[in-house]
Amino acid sequence: MGRLEGRVAIVTGAGGGIGRGIARRFAKEGATIMIAELNAEVGEQVAHDLHKEFGVQAAFTATDVTVKAQVESMVAATADRFGAVDILINNAGGGTGLKPLEQTTEEEMVQGLNLNFWSTYWAMHAAYPYMREKGWGRIVNMGSLNGVNAHMHTTPYNVGKEAMRALTRTAAVEWARYGICCNVICPGAKTAAFERFEGAWPESAAAIIHQIPDRRMGDPEQDIAGVALFLSSDDAAHVIGMTIHADGGSHINGVAWRPDGD
Repeated sequence: MGRLEGRVAIVTGAGGGIGRGIARRFAKEGATIMIAELNAEVGEQVAHDLHKEFGVQAAFTATDVTVKAQVESMVAATADRFGAVDILINNAGGGTGLKPLEQTTEEEMVQGLNLNFWSTYWAMHAAYPYMREKGWGRIVNMGSLNGVNAHMHTTPYNVGKEAMRALTRTAAVEWARYGICCNVICPGAKTAAFERFEGAWPESAAAIIHQIPDRRMGDPEQDIAGVALFLSSDDAAHVIGMTIHADGGSHINGVAWRPDGD
């Protein structure tokens, strides 16, 4: 028996990076997986691969998490197809580019909040009735050290992620009585976004890695998904409202984020 045998999990942004790593780790542990992904070709392939490699049920639903109706449809489609929504991994998110605060527009702020806060809010609202009825649920939201450490030039992303973290902690307090555990992971992983940053500012990227106590960026499936697995299992029944930094220790003293050398 896998640790998630009999559980139904939604993973947003599961086409690559951390989302795909979590989906694969959950499938290894026997979970039924709904892949929520914007790119249909990629999402279909990931679901196909999970079924073929691990023998689990896996499906894909096209989801733009910045559209409320699509997020609600994602949750309803999961319940309709698999009969439950046990685990919700709100992984999809992202930034609007690098720009100083004084140059950031209201439109960019709205975009950052839609992608990193409202998407999570809508998904949690939609999943809550299913979890409450069952008396069991796990919600894991992906935060960011950008917000915790107030990294420069990523204001919309920082604000969206920190608003999401406050949402998670509030839900943790209110929903724990129903067996729903809500927590946040702040990951430090070698994702496509970090690789783009590394390509644009190789010296800054190298300096960041040098400051991380274990001197590396984490692997999505091995280093980040393992934490998500724990938080989504029965073992985490008494872990409520936590922010867990899976970042090689970079949160301890903070890692300097100076994209333009300031």
